[in-house]
Amino acid sequence: MKQKSKWLLLLLLLLVVGLVGCNTNEKITTSATPDNEEKPKTEEVSLTIGSWRTEDVAKYEKVIALFNEQHPDIHVSFNPTKNTEYNTVLNTALQAGEGPDIFHLRPYAAGLKLAEAGYVEKINGLNGLNVFPEEALKASRDDQGNQYGVPINLSSTQFFYNKKIFKDNNLEIPTTWDEFMALNDQLLEKGITPIAMGTKEGWLLSLLHGIVGPAVYGGNDFYQAVLGGEKDFTDAKFIESIQVMNDLKKYFPANSEGLGMDDIRTLFALEDAAMFPLGSWEIPVVLEMNPDLDLGYFPIPSKEGNKTVTTWVDGSFAINANSKNKEAAKVFLEFLTTKEFGELFVKEFSMISAIPGITSDDVLLNDISHSTANEATPYMWVTNFTGGDPTTKSLLESELQGMYLGQVTPEEVATKIQENAKTWFTPFQK
Repeated sequence: MKQKSKWLLLLLLLLVVGLVGCNTNEKITTSATPDNEEKPKTEEVSLTIGSWRTEDVAKYEKVIALFNEQHPDIHVSFNPTKNTEYNTVLNTALQAGEGPDIFHLRPYAAGLKLAEAGYVEKINGLNGLNVFPEEALKASRDDQGNQYGVPINLSSTQFFYNKKIFKDNNLEIPTTWDEFMALNDQLLEKGITPIAMGTKEGWLLSLLHGIVGPAVYGGNDFYQAVLGGEKDFTDAKFIESIQVMNDLKKYFPANSEGLGMDDIRTLFALEDAAMFPLGSWEIPVVLEMNPDLDLGYFPIPSKEGNKTVTTWVDGSFAINANSKNKEAAKVFLEFLTTKEFGELFVKEFSMISAIPGITSDDVLLNDISHSTANEATPYMWVTNFTGGDPTTKSLLESELQGMYLGQVTPEEVATKIQENAKTWFTPFQK
């Protein structure tokens, strides 16, 4: 009986050991299976973007969606401010050590002032910057070669025109300055407002001078001479370009002194004016107002027949130096240098990408892109003359408004601009 008990006890011990062994093997097998491992969670990051482009909210949602296809853990919010309030709102936030992680940086001197104040993160060596031409990068690069922004789009200014009005009245695109002036006279004789332009908002006047001025003072040759200090704003050709601005007033709508941007855009979109001297960004705006508008454009010609469109980088995206998410912000800026972003930007925004070689299905936009590559002259009031107090650009605007009201002559406008620029523009201080 005792012998049987010993064997029974031994059998039970072997059974227990076997069960424990099976369980141990099962655990080892399960933990070694990669499919069943608990993967570490990627830390999620939230970024905010500040901008003056309130009209682009839906478009940037598509940009963010494309970005999130590759970076789903970086949540991006586009929070724009009204364009007339943007500078004040952004500057106040930055001075308080706050503000969006990424923000639209005004081009050239206006944006670089924020960088000089220490509010903008340097992005030297950012992956993808090498896709841009040097001229585009200069819009957000300081004198020491530090890069602060990724250029987004090129803007151009030119004369848009209503093809139907031209066709119905047997009018041709002008190929010389004299033909351009004759075209305005023909339209006026037919009772058609030639140029949709108002003088209520000063920025429209510096923009108009940026379009027609180069045709009179000599385009890039004069521009380069100014940068080198060889010529200035007392030059006879420059004074003539101001006189031309005065001469064009008779082709503006009645009561142009009281007309602003919304007024002249509506005038052209509703086909009550034949031409509209403005920026490439207006293409989707006027076509949304009037999808049936047969819209064309032409570069302004000089007396000799040289054609120019005025171009500049109209904003870059930069990183807030006080952002707590700089690395994630750099990932987003790198995305802005890609072909995928450039193609989406052109498609959705109907603007010219700062990334070279990006084409559009829009024939008009492609034609303007071709002009910016081959017939461009810098918009010098933005690229080089936003310094001074008041800025030379803003003084030009107020003086032109005074000229249209008969308070100052073209010669006086040029003299005051030169006096202002000489106080800060180094080439004029030689």
